[in-house]
Amino acid sequence: MIQHLLDGILVGSILSMGAIGLTMVMHMLRFANFSHAELLSIGAYAALVFDGLFSAILPALATSIGPLSLTWALFLSIFIAMGLTGLSAVLIDMLVFKRIRENGHELSMVFASFGMALIVRNLISLGFGLKTRLYTEDIVFAVRLSDDPLILVKPDQVFVLICALFFMAVLHFVLSRTTFGYTLRAVAENPTLAQVTGIRLSTVIVITWIIGGALAAAAGVFYGLNNQINPVIGRDLVLPIFAATIVGGIGSIYGAVLGGFIVGIAANMALVILPSGYSPAVPFLIILAVLLVRPNGLFGEERT
Repeated sequence: MIQHLLDGILVGSILSMGAIGLTMVMHMLRFANFSHAELLSIGAYAALVFDGLFSAILPALATSIGPLSLTWALFLSIFIAMGLTGLSAVLIDMLVFKRIRENGHELSMVFASFGMALIVRNLISLGFGLKTRLYTEDIVFAVRLSDDPLILVKPDQVFVLICALFFMAVLHFVLSRTTFGYTLRAVAENPTLAQVTGIRLSTVIVITWIIGGALAAAAGVFYGLNNQINPVIGRDLVLPIFAATIVGGIGSIYGAVLGGFIVGIAANMALVILPSGYSPAVPFLIILAVLLVRPNGLFGEERT
């Protein structure tokens, strides 16, 4: 059971990073973006490309970092993937969501997000194929922390958890200690009033997409580091990410973080009593339970 708990914490950290960007967009632009999970795929494959590129140009970067399977090339590729995915999110908004937002209805944006998810997923499949890929073929053995009960932890898992918590801490500092953080909250609460005070709404929206895309990219790379990379990462994670967002409360970044850990731990702890084939249904049950008991989520506020 302790092993499932530790695995759930790791999964929860990845879901939290994906849910942060989703809850920011949902709160500010008032639509459920079902293509957000595909940003994880974009980030994972962008890192794969630059990892291979750096390793080919500078073979010294292909060496592993200490006990990790992570190479220096992949470490650098994470930051490039975050930047490119953030720009990709902005581009998608400019080409699709912005036009619908100005001329259409919120429900039209939801349908458009479904379409974008399919387009991105199939473009990745077309470019990289349907087979799964790995960042490295090296085998990293887990460290045995305990024999009774048996607890195994991989160095990569510890690295992912530390990095996820670091990114969340940086975002917390930005939102709570910088002018942008106050601006973001003002726009999310009342966009019209924020514009009257001189805040450029378009700039805040662009920065929001960049932050959400960058965090999603990091989550995608971290997911691929502990699993296999394939074009359907977004499809597999979209429901858990939405569950984390709903549990935490739409618009609450701290709620998204907590919701991600709740969903990740619950899905892994369910394996103790349920066959693995039923695990994907756990996010559904969590969403239903939260909507029945507390429709606004743990930290969400009722909106008019």
